[in-house]
Amino acid sequence: MLNNLIFINTARFILLVIVQVLLLNQINLFGYINPYLYILFIIIYPFSANKSLLIFLSFLLGLFVDFFSDSGGIHAAASVFIAFIRPFVLKYSFGISYEYNTIKISNEDYLKQIIYVGSMVFFHHFILFALEIFNVNHFLLFLNSILFSSIFSIIIILCIITLFSKK
Repeated sequence: MLNNLIFINTARFILLVIVQVLLLNQINLFGYINPYLYILFIIIYPFSANKSLLIFLSFLLGLFVDFFSDSGGIHAAASVFIAFIRPFVLKYSFGISYEYNTIKISNEDYLKQIIYVGSMVFFHHFILFALEIFNVNHFLLFLNSILFSSIFSIIIILCIITLFSKK
């Protein structure tokens, strides 16, 4: 069982990096809409697994995306941040179910899924674009990038969670 879980997470990690780097980084709608699917790894990482390992894997995930995107570490910083705050987001999204480790995202109702995924994506994008733009003169670009990229990423992530659920 443990070997199967390691294989699934490794395959998921590699596949999401490849899809992000080769396909999604090439999408730039209207100058500020970029989908970031690679954070799906952090969102659906097993809840009962080692949290320190998640933070390390999130750093590697962001670092690989940074390496291939030539973005200077902003993806690694944003990924580590959402991996760190993930337990808090899970607690306010799923409540008591998180404390008893009875959560399966695809089995939860859509409102809880939207709250969880939306919060994780928003926090990721806020850190990512704050580090990328980092200029008060471009505050409107900063807000547009967060809003529209978050909406686009949330829709893609929720569709993938629904598509690959075992219902």
